[in-house]
Amino acid sequence: MKNNAKIKTLPIIKRKHKGMNRISRIIILGCIAIGSQNAFTQSAWIRINQLGYTPDGIKVAVWAGKETPSFKSWQLVNAASKKVAFSARATTLSGAYGPFSETIRLNFSAFRKPGRYYLQAGTVVSPEFEIGKDVYKGAADFCLYYMRQQRNKFNPITQDSCHTQDGYTLYGPMPDSTFTDVSGGWHDATDYLQYATTSANATFHLLAAYRDFPGAFGDVHQANGLEGENHIPDVLDEARWGLDWLLKMHPQADWMFNQVADDRDHIGMRMPGMDSQYGRGFQRPVYFVSGEPQIRGKFMNDTKGTSSTAGKFSGAFSLGSLIFNQLDNSYAQTLKEKSYTAFAFGVKKPGNTQTVSVVSPYIYAEDNWMDDMELAGAMLGNAAAPQLSGTNGIDYAYSLAQKEPLTPWLGADTASHYQWYPFINVGHYELIKKLSDKRRDTVATYYKQGIERVWNKAKQNAFLRGVPFIWCSNNLTTSFAIQCYWYRQATGDKSFEELEQANFDWLFGCNPWGTGMVYGLPAWGDTPDDPHASFLKVGNFPVNGGIVDGPVYGSIFGNLTGLQLTKPDVYAQFQSQLAVYHDDSGDYSTNEPTMDGTASLIYLLAAKESGDPSPAKASSKKTVNSNDQHQKLSYDQGGIVRGDSSAKAIAIVFTGDESGDGGNVIAHTLKQQSVKASFFLTGNFYRNPAFTTLISRLKKDGHYLGSHSDKHLLYCDWYKRDSLLVTKKAFSADLQHSYTTMNNFGITKKDAPFFLPPYEWYNDSISAWTHQSGIQLINFTSGTLSNADYTTPDMKNYRSSNTIYQSIIAYEQSRGLNGFILLLHIGTDAKRTDKMYNRLGELLQYLKQKQYRLVRVDELLK
Repeated sequence: MKNNAKIKTLPIIKRKHKGMNRISRIIILGCIAIGSQNAFTQSAWIRINQLGYTPDGIKVAVWAGKETPSFKSWQLVNAASKKVAFSARATTLSGAYGPFSETIRLNFSAFRKPGRYYLQAGTVVSPEFEIGKDVYKGAADFCLYYMRQQRNKFNPITQDSCHTQDGYTLYGPMPDSTFTDVSGGWHDATDYLQYATTSANATFHLLAAYRDFPGAFGDVHQANGLEGENHIPDVLDEARWGLDWLLKMHPQADWMFNQVADDRDHIGMRMPGMDSQYGRGFQRPVYFVSGEPQIRGKFMNDTKGTSSTAGKFSGAFSLGSLIFNQLDNSYAQTLKEKSYTAFAFGVKKPGNTQTVSVVSPYIYAEDNWMDDMELAGAMLGNAAAPQLSGTNGIDYAYSLAQKEPLTPWLGADTASHYQWYPFINVGHYELIKKLSDKRRDTVATYYKQGIERVWNKAKQNAFLRGVPFIWCSNNLTTSFAIQCYWYRQATGDKSFEELEQANFDWLFGCNPWGTGMVYGLPAWGDTPDDPHASFLKVGNFPVNGGIVDGPVYGSIFGNLTGLQLTKPDVYAQFQSQLAVYHDDSGDYSTNEPTMDGTASLIYLLAAKESGDPSPAKASSKKTVNSNDQHQKLSYDQGGIVRGDSSAKAIAIVFTGDESGDGGNVIAHTLKQQSVKASFFLTGNFYRNPAFTTLISRLKKDGHYLGSHSDKHLLYCDWYKRDSLLVTKKAFSADLQHSYTTMNNFGITKKDAPFFLPPYEWYNDSISAWTHQSGIQLINFTSGTLSNADYTTPDMKNYRSSNTIYQSIIAYEQSRGLNGFILLLHIGTDAKRTDKMYNRLGELLQYLKQKQYRLVRVDELLK
């Protein structure tokens, strides 16, 4: 009855859902070998995009084996009916790649029917996946959680403040150690350094995501990141958090700062706080953009100018001014003014600015700057470019585009850390949108030439991998997918659409390791369990939505110092000299989430959710199929978690074990409102003489009565969901005892075919055992705080009834509650005096006004 919220939407619960256990990760998500074959000697796998595929989009999986394939054809199988829906011959082998001796691309793009499927090639099957128009819905919003978690100053996840005394200046025109207030912004990664370059780039991507795909974002958080709507999309709240910090880092026309803190931060994992290792109390150093070399360990960095940082500032300020003009005119005007002063600061000394380090030689070694000032000029548009007499922003930007037409890493085998940053020339796209003459085609061709360089490498392997395995390879992959998308949008040329999709698929499981690279996305998939993240390892907070660095060359990994894996490598059989990836907190090179990579991913996910601006028209004819309803249901770990999201119906569900103090109030309210609800009660509840009259009343009034187990057992570990705490025998006996008790009220399995597990916590094994008992496991739909009505004021995750109520309203207004299984509790501990069930009538009235049908679960899921 507690700790039952899904991490995906309720970050107050400090645990993470996993789709499979560790053995299953290799056996199942690595693709099960069916039949009597020993799973531990498996030698072939099918890799998929775990998020799923859109009906009209490119749909490709990869068969990868350590032996020559023996099958002649492969099949796409309907997961419900087990019938073959599509079949093709395995005609083209793609050769060896990494740990595999042979690979094959399985292209089923021609198949467009929505539903749940799996692929089968010989004796190897893939995990199930969905084909549907909404498979990417909510993903961009989900990743905003990680951005909020990275906030400095006030952190909405810890609900505490940190680094409030930043900081003291170095290398500036002011005396060294002058205090300047630069609190705020985002921490860069697991460390608590802050860089203007990554923050400005992240801010621009968030602003652009809202500008280009406003429908992808909701409003369920306030400006400070806490829950509650403020009539501003959450992505803009996050972007403004970045803009506010950039304003502090450019406090006046001739002042600009590049970095807060340095590598002295790397003293071990810890929660953010006031660090004292810098010798100035709790202040941290703030490095000025001087345009001159600054410290890099025993040496000096290779800074040559001010442009790379200043250009990023100016571009972000310009876009922020345009977007906030209708929301906060005064703020927008400030941003506009800062865009001009930042531009002028960049012209002051053309060249690149690198970051600094004190202890080690590792820095963000950015070597280019023209792309940044191109973006700044493009965003200024036809306005006069400051400090460049007679030149407007567009002409200046185009001149720089000609000088650096291609981002240098494209097609290269290696690069220094953040040497060519950002990893995509954002200025090209902004310039293309503003040009209408032949120059537009010229700039678009620059994108194409860069893509072709990668394609020349990618076409040689089944994964279409042409991105080098350097640090933050996932960030490069994300940026490259965006470049392909922007090129396709600008020109209508779909020549690289499959390459674009392959890079996206790579991030969500279609890679040699078969794992997604984003923590918790999707919730049912194989995603990082043990990232190099202090919030998770020390604070026990999930790092939802954070994209990890990604695989690196085996040679890079082999030469790293201070890196030691903490446990046996679950991906050992998929490692190679080509590339390694470890789901291990000890591997800071491949498994550390990054703030700027996540911001770029948010843009890409918003684009994927928004789909093709000119989708093919669907047929007006509807084919009736007995599996249509099954295909409209949403599943997690084998349990149904939502009904048809296209139908305006909701099932109100109540669970109960020890407490039933709200029973009579709930029964009276439901009868008064003429609403039928569903009650899942434990055997303990059914046997309690105090509740006999209530149960009989609920049955007489026509409500659904089901099982919530007999003894309210905890089936699996809170933090290692794959670890079962009960045997199959104990589970089955407990479930049967609950139905035996329910029989005393005339309730049979036929009357109650759906089962809602205790604590609303289960895994795929529990779902399978339930199914074998002739019952379907269901769970609540995540997204609101409804199920937090059990919390009491002494709990850290306590939520008032008003907060809970408002979360439901906010979700309904931003995304709708179609098909929702909305869970509440029939009773709570006496320590909770603010009872949510007292607001049930108000909630039902609201839902009726919104024209939802309020039905029993068996009607919702029939």
